[in-house]
Amino acid sequence: MVLPGLFLGFVATVTATAAVQPFRINLAKGLPHLEALVKNTNLPSEPLYPGAGEDFGVQLDFLRDLKTQWVEGYDWVEQEAELNQLAQYTTTIGNQTVHFVHEKSDDEDAIPLLLIHGWPGSIQEFLPIIKPLTQPWTSPTGKNVSFSVIVPSLPGFLFSSPPPQNWTNLETAHLFNTLMTDVLGYSKYALHGTDWGSHIGYHMYESFNTTVRAAHFVFLPFRPPSPQEIADKNITLSDFQKIALQRTVDWRTTGQSYLQEQTFKPNDIGLALYDNPVGQLAWIGGKTKLWSDPRAGTGPSVLTNTAILTSVSLYYLTGSFQSSVWQYARNAGASRTEYIKPPTDAPMLYSIYAYNIAFWPQEYVEKVGNLVSYKEHDFGGHFAGLDNPPALIEDVREMGLYFK
Repeated sequence: MVLPGLFLGFVATVTATAAVQPFRINLAKGLPHLEALVKNTNLPSEPLYPGAGEDFGVQLDFLRDLKTQWVEGYDWVEQEAELNQLAQYTTTIGNQTVHFVHEKSDDEDAIPLLLIHGWPGSIQEFLPIIKPLTQPWTSPTGKNVSFSVIVPSLPGFLFSSPPPQNWTNLETAHLFNTLMTDVLGYSKYALHGTDWGSHIGYHMYESFNTTVRAAHFVFLPFRPPSPQEIADKNITLSDFQKIALQRTVDWRTTGQSYLQEQTFKPNDIGLALYDNPVGQLAWIGGKTKLWSDPRAGTGPSVLTNTAILTSVSLYYLTGSFQSSVWQYARNAGASRTEYIKPPTDAPMLYSIYAYNIAFWPQEYVEKVGNLVSYKEHDFGGHFAGLDNPPALIEDVREMGLYFK
């Protein structure tokens, strides 16, 4: 069901301007300024309150260690070269420039797959899983599955142009559906969404039921239930699920100050940190660490300090930090409170990673889609593509068993 009216003019603007242009990341020009700022940034010699843990924000020793690595042991050119191993493009849809990865499988029957990131993410958080997903995989039932993978940068992130001030997730959903169908020519596709990508992906799942034929999520655009609400429904949680629920409680009680700031005063934080790479490292890097598995950086996780520095470097060198935090202001109140099943029969799959920042029991997930798979992983957090790539690859591949 394509939503009528408001978006018809937007979709109709896809004409000759939608030519696809090859793209390579080339941000070396900004490196001397970045390196000078990092080197000359002073940090306190000791924590103000040594007993104040991560509930109070980024830890000084973590920030100092990453600052030192950024100056003495980090090679942006090497990281840029790795990102440029991905086939990247830009196109213009309406007035929006869209930057995206498009890694095609050699299999002519490959399923088109859209991966949608959130904040503070980017195409980088899917780097470990993109090329493996293009490779053939044989399921236990003998079905061959592979994907042609498309990963767009959200509007206002990295090389995608900032959208109008009142732009919403629903408009991004239409933008990305247009990318998949009108620009790339796919008549149907599967998708995976996390963080804001789950909001956008869910809009696509419920709105485009002839083109979106399978969806996998690790996050949902619904307010997660409280412990009391879960108890009132007599839902019994496993020990694993209790860990996931406690992470939700922690995030909702002490972890949402950034959300308030970015929703109501995006220019304050956006301009304060615009030319402050160590400030961006504190703001982004601290959350990346806190929202990840405590074992991040050890197998199977590749969410290392180097990965965090690459994430922050991308935001800083593209000058997109300010426009990225506006994602919250443009979508204030986006989390839904009513759990309603949408008008689609497309299969939906859901995965829990124990150290994500929000948790939904199966009984809740079943209310909002044609749930065919509910997986649990005791390793991994909010950035599953970096924190547990093998598990996410396995979960995404499962969509191939249901895609029609």
